[in-house]
Amino acid sequence: MNRLEKNKEIILDPKRYIVSKTDPKGVITYGNDYFVEISGYHEAELIGQPHNIIRHPDMPKVIFKLMWGRIQSGDSMMALVKNRAKNGSYYWVVTEFEAKTNKLTNKIQGYTAFRKAAPRHAIASISPLYTKLLEIENVSGIEGAENYLTGFLEDKGMSYDAYIDQLVGNKGVFKIFFTMMKKLF
Repeated sequence: MNRLEKNKEIILDPKRYIVSKTDPKGVITYGNDYFVEISGYHEAELIGQPHNIIRHPDMPKVIFKLMWGRIQSGDSMMALVKNRAKNGSYYWVVTEFEAKTNKLTNKIQGYTAFRKAAPRHAIASISPLYTKLLEIENVSGIEGAENYLTGFLEDKGMSYDAYIDQLVGNKGVFKIFFTMMKKLF
C-alpha cells in the first residue's frame, strides 16, 4: 500500500447506500455490493470477520461503547463514522445501527447498519470533537472520554441523538432514506 492511498478519502456516491449485517457478536454475515466495493475487501474476506475490520483509528472508542450499549438493549442509534478501507483509505458515513430481534423469542439475532455519505459540513463539525475524545481516551481512557462527551452535550442542552440529527440534517428526504432502508432489510 502506498502512502497516498493510505490517507486518501473515498468520496461516496450520495445516491448509493451501504448495508451490512452482523451476528449478535458483531461478526459480519452480509454486506451489500457497495459495502464490498468501498471497503476494498472481497466479500469472502468480510464474511465471518468482526465488523471492526473497517474501524478507522481516528474513531473514538467511546462512540462504539455508546453504540453497543444502545443496540444491545434493542434501541437503534445514528452516528457519524469514519471507516477505513482495506488499502488504508477512509470514508465518512452517517450510519444508523439497528438490532434485529427474533419475533418468537424476542432475542437479538443480529444487527444491521445502514449507511450513506456524510454531509461535508457534518464531518467538519464532528472532526474536532472526535479528535478531542481520542486525546482524552489516550490519557484517561474511555470513561474520561465518556465524561467529556456527557459534559459537551449538556453544554449544548441536547442528547447525543439530537446533536447528530442536527449535524446531519436528519429530516425530510434524509430521514425517509433510513426509514425505507429499514423496510427493505
